[in-house]
Amino acid sequence: MSKPIATLFSGIVAISVSPAQELALRPDVTNPGGAANEGAIFNRKDARTITQSIPGPRGSILDRNGAPLAQNRVAWQIGLQFRQFEKADRAFVINWARGHLATAKALYPTVLEPTDDELWNHYDQRRWLPLLISTHIGEKEKKRIESGLSSGLILHPVYQRYYPEGELAAHIIGYTGSVGKLPTGPINFNEPMWEESEGRAGLELIYNDKLTGQPGMKKLLYDEQGREILKDQVKRPRPGGALVTTLNLEWQRHAEKVLADKCRRGAFVLIDVNTGEVLVMASRPSFDLNAFIPGISKTDYDALVNSPSKPLTALAFQGRYPPASSFKPIVALTALDSGEVDENTEIYCPASITIGNHTFHNHNKKSAGSIAVKQAIALSNNPWFYQVGMRLGPNAFLNTARRLGYGERTGLPLIGEDPGLVPTNEYMLRVEKRRFMDGDSCNLAIGQGNLLSTPLQVAQGMAGIANGGVLPKLHLVLQAQDPFGRVIEQAVPSKRNWLSLDEKAIEVVREGMRDVVNSGYGTGRSAALSFTELCGKTGTAQWGPPSKDQRLAWFAGFLPFEEPRYAFAALYEGRPGERLSGGRNAAPIVKAFFEPLKAEFKEILAPAPKALEIVDESEVAAEEGGEGEVSTEGVLRAQEVELLETGEVDGEGEAAEEIPKALPVDPDEIPEE
Repeated sequence: MSKPIATLFSGIVAISVSPAQELALRPDVTNPGGAANEGAIFNRKDARTITQSIPGPRGSILDRNGAPLAQNRVAWQIGLQFRQFEKADRAFVINWARGHLATAKALYPTVLEPTDDELWNHYDQRRWLPLLISTHIGEKEKKRIESGLSSGLILHPVYQRYYPEGELAAHIIGYTGSVGKLPTGPINFNEPMWEESEGRAGLELIYNDKLTGQPGMKKLLYDEQGREILKDQVKRPRPGGALVTTLNLEWQRHAEKVLADKCRRGAFVLIDVNTGEVLVMASRPSFDLNAFIPGISKTDYDALVNSPSKPLTALAFQGRYPPASSFKPIVALTALDSGEVDENTEIYCPASITIGNHTFHNHNKKSAGSIAVKQAIALSNNPWFYQVGMRLGPNAFLNTARRLGYGERTGLPLIGEDPGLVPTNEYMLRVEKRRFMDGDSCNLAIGQGNLLSTPLQVAQGMAGIANGGVLPKLHLVLQAQDPFGRVIEQAVPSKRNWLSLDEKAIEVVREGMRDVVNSGYGTGRSAALSFTELCGKTGTAQWGPPSKDQRLAWFAGFLPFEEPRYAFAALYEGRPGERLSGGRNAAPIVKAFFEPLKAEFKEILAPAPKALEIVDESEVAAEEGGEGEVSTEGVLRAQEVELLETGEVDGEGEAAEEIPKALPVDPDEIPEE
């Protein structure tokens, strides 16, 4: 796969930087006599040979299909270009400069205003080079002001980092910043022509070395009158390599729109359960990456940092939350795998259970009677998990959670990823000053207590359940390429952990998660899709200090039920005092993501076409006892071969599932969790 992708993106890298190179590097005068290093140096103080560095363009960051997430474009800076004055004194130079600065300010009000000392020192020591007095100007502004420039003003072309999608995946992509201001004082050898940039956050920072281009070199020759007589590009700059992410731009864009429509704060993650590729990782709120280019003011940055909505925090991988009932499938898996219960074991589930001085309630305050594991998952029945959690002890199901990736970072190239928290005996002794107790078992079994996770970790855990055999190693970068489009780093599907769980246990839990969405009594019915069977688990958590009275809603799972392909997690963060549930607030986020992409997902999830078997026509004729001559060369033809449907044994499908016991007369009486 790597060769075709490399071929595709090598062209994209070249296209993304060539316009800036042609504009920024073209000579303003014709070279009349060869290379600059062949020119003579006049024995006058105003004659100069200057060598400058041409910053290399940064490589592009792309989605999995080659669409740009970060690229370069041409921008301009207004520059004050001094002349060589004959016997000019300080006052004359400053007055001349102030006049042109007034012209520039009338055209572009935000130009900088150097001090008199800065103006004089630049003329005295650096007058051959422009004094840049503005931030970056785009194409539209350039066209507006260029006709009004006076003879002492120029537009100096530079490379500018540009994020065409603005806020999209901002916490993942990151942004760049200036390496440092341009030098002042005497001109040094190989000074940069404009401020160089470096990665400051996200992939821009983590892959800075691969994205940074190699600088070129340019020589300039000035005569004793200060006139440029030669400009020679000694070495062309080389762009940095390209970074191809696993993100699907169209899906990411759609997910961020869904979050904007459905919640004030939330997250959505989508993972390929076979390859571990992260296809979508959206957080709301976000921020515009272009606000950091070429730099962000302290006022604007402080406004982002101090905003109550905390847009700089990536909820998808930096938000620490109790997983709530989205954690229950892990407890069920552990119980089935250990033999503590089997598919048909029924446990009586009252409306509440009292342990010591504390009463643990069912979420709907009703008894469910005697129910088995699949019904417990579909109904999200707390008393079932309280009792099973105490039988197992927390160490058992917390160890399963660790195998599914809870409690540690995923290993993706992310800045500030939160590891979450899965408590241990040592943690309890250190923090709570006691060992695990039955009350802890109850709380932890329903995803509350000293248990914290990120939406990314919850989606990763669902990918493990969907995969069944292994927890896939997650990938966010599909390929890293050098400037010539050659692949130097390639994501390879691999395992992170062997799950070592009983296949039957996984099958039963999957069926329970299917019933969450597709039965008449499941808590996640609002996520049901029209084109496939989606499996999921709702969750509603108490979150934050009790004084805030704040909750959050989860819906996590995978699809389709048969041969799962994608795992997901959706988070809805409620306002203080807001009453919500996983089925009412988070499940609709998932439906709103998948249903509009129905045609695309149906095509992806469609079973493989019938296989074709190539047979020799002469052999067929001989076997059929055909008469007449048969060609010795044979004629090849295709013959359809029926594929065995998944789950069928000897052509017989599974028996229809019986209606679960202990259901109320009207299933709608069960409130969504």
